[in-house]
Amino acid sequence: MGLNDPQWGNKNSGGPPDLDALVRKLNAKLQALLDGRRGSGGNTPSAGGGFSMKFGGGLGLLVIIGLVVWVFSGFYIVDASQRGLVLRFGKFVESTESGPRWHLPYPFESVEIVNLSQVRTVEVGYRENERNKQLDESLMLTDDENIVDIQFAVQYFLKDPADYLFNNRNTDENVRQAAETAIREVVGKSKMDFVLYEGRAQVAAATTKLIQDILDRYKSGILVSQVSLKNAQPPEQVQAAFNDAVNAGQDRERQKNEGQAYANDVVPRAKGAAARLLQEADGYKQAMIANAEGDASRFKQILVEYEKAPAVTRERMYIDMMQQVMSSTSKVMVDQKNGNNLLYLPLDKLMQVTAAPASAAPVEVTKAADSQPVLDPAAQRTRETLGRDRGGR
Repeated sequence: MGLNDPQWGNKNSGGPPDLDALVRKLNAKLQALLDGRRGSGGNTPSAGGGFSMKFGGGLGLLVIIGLVVWVFSGFYIVDASQRGLVLRFGKFVESTESGPRWHLPYPFESVEIVNLSQVRTVEVGYRENERNKQLDESLMLTDDENIVDIQFAVQYFLKDPADYLFNNRNTDENVRQAAETAIREVVGKSKMDFVLYEGRAQVAAATTKLIQDILDRYKSGILVSQVSLKNAQPPEQVQAAFNDAVNAGQDRERQKNEGQAYANDVVPRAKGAAARLLQEADGYKQAMIANAEGDASRFKQILVEYEKAPAVTRERMYIDMMQQVMSSTSKVMVDQKNGNNLLYLPLDKLMQVTAAPASAAPVEVTKAADSQPVLDPAAQRTRETLGRDRGGR
């Protein structure tokens, strides 16, 4: 049955009376009371008694209506994302969950509805726009004695509504001061390059933890969810010089990387060449040792044979030596002991004849014999000179 149902206040229903009906009855009684007062016209006891009875009945009805309204004023509804805090004479009594609730009406009890899911934001170093800077909050000193300009925002929500309402007078200002204190401590222990470049995430995480520790000591009932660094840069007055210094540092790192790349290319090749030379030297060493040992062993064997037959061994050694000498030349001049002519042996031609097929061998030999007497002028003069010298002897 709805609250506005006319039958809601009947005796059989067992609920409170209908307010609209009560108001209508009250208006009717007041109208009748006023009409009766105007129609009496005199001060007879009966008239005065009737007026008193009517006036007393209307006042009681007003009191009843006011009492009903006062009782109904204690009803309130708490959403799922909210909490209700009941205060009795200004003192916290209980925290109510979501749903329809009732408390003793004013002035005995009151209720405060607090939204727990709302994300609240506090800005540090700026207000509403990053261009609207608050230099007294954003300028900070780093560990290497440099000044940085940092703007950030702190996002938080409530975890304990009672502490949030009764332990803080100005919640946003408390969070802002705690955030400024925390980030000044973190930045003061860090280098400038770390804060501006590679350490931004670490600075934000450390600041979040430190803010939460400070607010927990205050029993603020606040849970910090995130610290967002909006801007981190050196002061505007030294921005140009700082950019020059950053560019110089980048050039230095680039040249270092290029030098390291060159070293990584040259050093392995030099090490490889050195290893190859060492291996070649070791191979040459082993070859020389093996040759020397082989020559020594061969000499010992020849010595044994020489002791057995010296003449035969010397002849054999001479023949072997001549074979080695003749195998490395293509032309031989032979001086005859009993004649004045030099014998020319074209070994290169003879070797070609030997290597030619058997069918072409006679032709090649004939051509070689025909070409034998043909000597160049220098060879002819050398032959005549040797003949004259031999004849003079």
